[in-house]
Amino acid sequence: MRDQGIFADSIRVKKKQDEERQIVSQILAGDEKALNYFYRHYYHSIYTYISRKINEKEDIEEILQDSFFAVLDGFRDFAFKCSLFTFLCSIANHKIIDFYRKKKIKKIVFSQVKEVEPLLSSLFGPEEALDEQLLRQKIKQTFAKLSPSYQLILKLKYIQGFTVEEISQKMTITFKSAESQLFRARKAFAFVFNYEK
Repeated sequence: MRDQGIFADSIRVKKKQDEERQIVSQILAGDEKALNYFYRHYYHSIYTYISRKINEKEDIEEILQDSFFAVLDGFRDFAFKCSLFTFLCSIANHKIIDFYRKKKIKKIVFSQVKEVEPLLSSLFGPEEALDEQLLRQKIKQTFAKLSPSYQLILKLKYIQGFTVEEISQKMTITFKSAESQLFRARKAFAFVFNYEK
């Protein structure tokens, strides 16, 4: 009787693996129905997984989308050594770690804290020698090149820690407008920081 249960389990696992291989194969072939099925099938489970580690709904959504894109990029190399769900969770976990790392970096980048060194050393290993003075100077120069409205929205978000909803109320603009301005301000900061001398 026990052998029959093990045999039935083994058949179920094999069937699931075959279904997953077929879905991945169809997605790689450009089948939109398979892609939609994949997204709908795993959306709720991965959303729940991420929401256990992240509080803000907009952050959960962003990590969720990033995770799905990364999974799609990774399908060509996926060797089916684990289930698709496990693969998705693994990628989501990496995206969550990236999210917290970026959040920490943004806080440092936009803060005026004098004692930056201990924070920087917790983000970067000793092998990555960072010149704190040059980094601070570049951040200040970058910030000075931004428009006053971009400076304001970035300070509200990253220095004072307001949510997008709170920023929209403070600036008396709609939530969508605050979200859009914040997106453009971050993009402008990144562009100036990375490309302007």
